[in-house]
Amino acid sequence: MKTIGSIGIGNMGGAILSGYAASEKSDGKELLAFDMNGELCDRMTKDIPGLSICESGADLCRRANVVILGVKPQVIEGVLEEIAGAYDSSKTVVSMAAGVGISVIERYLGKDAKVVRIMPNTPAKVREGMIAMCRNGNVDDSLFDEVTEIFSGIGRAEHVDESLIDCVIGVSGSSPAYTYMYIEALMDAAAANGMEREKARVFAAQSVLGAAKMVLESDESVEQLRINVCSPNGTTIEAVETLFANGFMDDVKEGFQAAVDRSIEMGKEKEQGSK
Repeated sequence: MKTIGSIGIGNMGGAILSGYAASEKSDGKELLAFDMNGELCDRMTKDIPGLSICESGADLCRRANVVILGVKPQVIEGVLEEIAGAYDSSKTVVSMAAGVGISVIERYLGKDAKVVRIMPNTPAKVREGMIAMCRNGNVDDSLFDEVTEIFSGIGRAEHVDESLIDCVIGVSGSSPAYTYMYIEALMDAAAANGMEREKARVFAAQSVLGAAKMVLESDESVEQLRINVCSPNGTTIEAVETLFANGFMDDVKEGFQAAVDRSIEMGKEKEQGSK
């Protein structure tokens, strides 16, 4: 039986574990978890029938075939120190810590360690995540496909080169937050025009969901999809021209770049701190 464990079950680690547990891909798999927060562990065992809570990160590492590190960048090196003695190269370690490269993990677990680095986002909790994945040279195609199957159960998983991880953070890792801001702005505007706020939430969110689905399923460019909605002298073109004039597109690009730049900065800090 394939045993999959997550050290850290907060916002992201918990989203991945609960999303995977709810997918059919988890059938026949033993699921483990460890977190310093006992309340989180209690809550997760109620959400995931059959989930086993381990005594420590090292205990989980000894028992699991796939070890997901769902912890923040600030604490991941402490976790790696803890599990190093329990790790052997038959196990695959999956890290989602922003700014922590594969080379940092290899320093703690050894050059023969099997390491997969991912950059997910929180919609994984509703099995609509976007997960970027890269690997080191110890992970062969067959093993990479197995790990990919775990994350394809909680959304869409795509393989990228590690050099693109910072870009991924800007375009999908952090972007749900930008999208929530957009939805919130629509809700505020609708409420100001007399709509009940909860109803506005549904209208705005469903429109974003539908538009995103059209982008994924249409052969037309995103620009053309926008143009298709804009009838001459109509309501949509009036809104779009106002957004362009107010720098909407530039604002989004600047926000994206700020996330990317911070990711690069965090990576440099972690590399220097590990030397």
